Amino acid sequence: MAKYLLKVHYTAQGAQGLLKDGGTKRRAMAEAAARAVGGAMECFYFSFGDADAYVIGEFPDHASAAALSVTIAASGAVTLETTPLFTVEEMDAACKKQVGYRAPGA
Repeated sequence: MAKYLLKVHYTAQGAQGLLKDGGTKRRAMAEAAARAVGGAMECFYFSFGDADAYVIGEFPDHASAAALSVTIAASGAVTLETTPLFTVEEMDAACKKQVGYRAPGA
């Protein structure tokens, strides 16, 4: 399964829910949501600064990750960025691929 990083930003509504329910319930809900689309949550960390929480999950395909992202965003409680992650070995394979490209002016 492919891994994804979800960078979570709580809206005022989401922050109110977090204050009411606490972090443990949010993590449990994230785990259940990941399972619902055939995935699994690897880790969930709260933060402050650029984002309110970071989640790494595994999902069977892009459609499953997108379904989770769209459903969560539609709640209005958070905005999020979903970023596909890939392994060092996948980067090695990418570096070996031949790409026909010429830089502008070259």
